[in-house]
Amino acid sequence: QVQLVESGGGLVQAGGSLRLSCAASGSIFSNMGWYRQAPGKQRELVAVLTRGGSTNYADSVKGRFTISRDNAKNTVYLQMNNLKPEDTAAYYCAANTIGGERHWGQGTQVTVSS
Repeated sequence: QVQLVESGGGLVQAGGSLRLSCAASGSIFSNMGWYRQAPGKQRELVAVLTRGGSTNYADSVKGRFTISRDNAKNTVYLQMNNLKPEDTAAYYCAANTIGGERHWGQGTQVTVSS
């Protein structure tokens, strides 16, 4: 059974930093990444990292967020620096199995105060 367990969200002031973690289990994963959803908005891609190390970031977070993964631990991280109030959202970990199935974490809230 595939499980994604997220941690690291919280409340931070603008300009601060947070690090999200997502530990995946139950399969071998190809792409792993992070999405976010603010109230009243659609879920959007934040960053994705392939097993081979290629990355893709949303324009709004380039230069501030860094995605990384530990393949041995099946864990993906999102280091978020210089946070802005518009980064406030529920952040969801996503992982694709090598068979092509996408799985989601339960979400972790990030709130950035101005």
